[in-house]
Amino acid sequence: MNFRIADTFTGSLARLTGEEQKAVKTTAFDLQIDPAQPGMSFHKLDRAKDKNFWSVRVSSDIRIIVHKTDSSLLLCYVDHHDKAYQWAERRKLETHPATGAAQLVEIRERVQEVVIPKYVEIHEPAPTRAVTATKPPLFANRTDAELLSYGVPEEWLPDVRAADEDSLLMLADHLPGEAAEALLELAVGGMPKVATAKVADPFEHPDAQRRFRVMKDVEELERALAFPWEKWTTFLHPAQRQWVEREYTGPARIAGSAGTGKTIVALHRAVFLARSQPECRVLLTTFSETLANALRTKLRRLIGSEPRLGERIDVHSIDAIASRLFEKHIGKLKLADEGVVKSGMQAAMAAGDSGKFTIGFLLSEWTDLVDAWQLDSWEAYRDIKRLGRKTRLSEAQRNTLWTLFGAVRKQLAADGYTTRSGMFTALAEKLKGLAQRPFDFIVVDEAQDLGVAQLRFLAALCEGGPNSLFFAGDLGQRIFQQPFSWKALGVDIRGRSRTLHINYRTSHQIRAQADRLLGPEISDVDGNTEERKGTISVFNGPVPEVGTFDSVSAEAAAASAWIKERQAEGYLPHELGAFVRSGAELSRAIAAVAAAGLPYKVLDDGVETIAGHVSIGTMHLAKGLEFRGVAVLACDDEVIPLQSRIDGIGDEADLEEVYSTERHLLYVACTRARDRLFVSGVGPASEFLDDLLA
Repeated sequence: MNFRIADTFTGSLARLTGEEQKAVKTTAFDLQIDPAQPGMSFHKLDRAKDKNFWSVRVSSDIRIIVHKTDSSLLLCYVDHHDKAYQWAERRKLETHPATGAAQLVEIRERVQEVVIPKYVEIHEPAPTRAVTATKPPLFANRTDAELLSYGVPEEWLPDVRAADEDSLLMLADHLPGEAAEALLELAVGGMPKVATAKVADPFEHPDAQRRFRVMKDVEELERALAFPWEKWTTFLHPAQRQWVEREYTGPARIAGSAGTGKTIVALHRAVFLARSQPECRVLLTTFSETLANALRTKLRRLIGSEPRLGERIDVHSIDAIASRLFEKHIGKLKLADEGVVKSGMQAAMAAGDSGKFTIGFLLSEWTDLVDAWQLDSWEAYRDIKRLGRKTRLSEAQRNTLWTLFGAVRKQLAADGYTTRSGMFTALAEKLKGLAQRPFDFIVVDEAQDLGVAQLRFLAALCEGGPNSLFFAGDLGQRIFQQPFSWKALGVDIRGRSRTLHINYRTSHQIRAQADRLLGPEISDVDGNTEERKGTISVFNGPVPEVGTFDSVSAEAAAASAWIKERQAEGYLPHELGAFVRSGAELSRAIAAVAAAGLPYKVLDDGVETIAGHVSIGTMHLAKGLEFRGVAVLACDDEVIPLQSRIDGIGDEADLEEVYSTERHLLYVACTRARDRLFVSGVGPASEFLDDLLA
């Protein structure tokens, strides 16, 4: 007998309390081992339209809904008695007539309203009513055959034809995932890809495999129930799969706003390369150790049944893999941190002419230009194009500055220090001379925050043939690096860049509000454009709560009350996150969470979220994380955008870049939320809150 679980089962399981979940898992294990064993309490659901639905008793009030036939048992849903039965009475399992995929379909019940006319005598003319213009239906010109090919259930065709832009999202909540996503893509001008290959088993169809999972043994079931159902980690939508499995003639990039599945595409790309090339070695990398840890966890879930595949996929942060290779191929590494560089710059300023430039400007010029490009001579600094550096400099000013930068370079070398950019550059040169490179393929997540030297290093880390470099990122989430030309470094993605438009993670309400912080499209230095205006979320949720308070204590009380409300709704502590602009505001997030009586963990680079604890951190550390509910606190004036960054600007033109990255930071923090978002500040609040509410 085939034993399967559905995404609706694990989704409903996550909403139960910890003790209820334990009891459900025990019953699920018993069902897999022997569903006919004495003591298994099955009850046929006579009121269900699908006569194969049964309930299984877990406790006095908890019931598992299963779909049972002679050859299979499918765990469909779990809840308290009445809610579980109501769910089953509104569903049926069927094979779609056009696609051949197995679907759990919500039964469409139409109620005809009987209108009884009432006649009254009118002595004077009735006032004229203004006629409200109705929006045109979106799919009126689509044929039944086309709509069915997208997986729309037959009984929902009339509702689909009547849908307009206001009702589409509400309708999408009632449709199978592939149908909802196809309609949303049509609504924004796209053309969904139809899976044409027929399969004998409805559960083997690609769309069905996103929803239903065969459990081969108890260990696999235990793994499946140990984590929330991450259907876009385990299964790919066909629109994503085509970019995972495509052959590329050169470097390629997948873009898209937060929640569109870029990280999942990167994970699947790494696995696809390792699986299709049995002798290859793949590096899956990103810019921080925190994100690398998250990638490792997701990779283990993805290849749980193929552990040997993981032996050929290395997952490291870029700094970690570079440090390891530097010590192997070059020698002991003595890194110069920001403090060492700043001390060296101050010493050079004291000994020479700084041209009235501030220490802040000098350090940014060093970090974003001189050190990033590893400029080693006056001529190199004189001739380089200062992309991303808005302050204009005459040749005489550059000459003055080079005296300082040259002195810093000499002092660092004399003290045996290497900067991070120096480490990457030295490695790139060393790797080019190796007969065999460490990796055959490299997949990079959060690629928008790659620096110049890092990109050089990655390009040198593999042979550079077809499919060797694959990037996933979002220019709207660039928070660490100045823009620069990838093409100038030999990494040309033109013609091989695609943007994802379906948001799987963040509700329509949160995504739409967060998008107000950014423009409709963003372009990189090489002219590659990422359009954001066509992005659609596949589910609805409550409108985000944005508020300004009179005091820090009032803000903490409101945030604490919001957290308690989420807890009452069944949110577990690790499903909540609280973020602030910088370390100076962490105490405000801690106070709010502590007042709610929940345990918490303050994140640092390399520290993962912990079960049973609310995650608290800075907006920078929110990158790559996701939670059911997120509170973004301390959005005060002079906090975001951060006043110290503005004070360090040497030219008014540089304000644009500061404001841009500060907006990106708030966008990153807000889009970590799946269902619930709370954003607050103490008056006068950040001007960005006005943009969120616009």
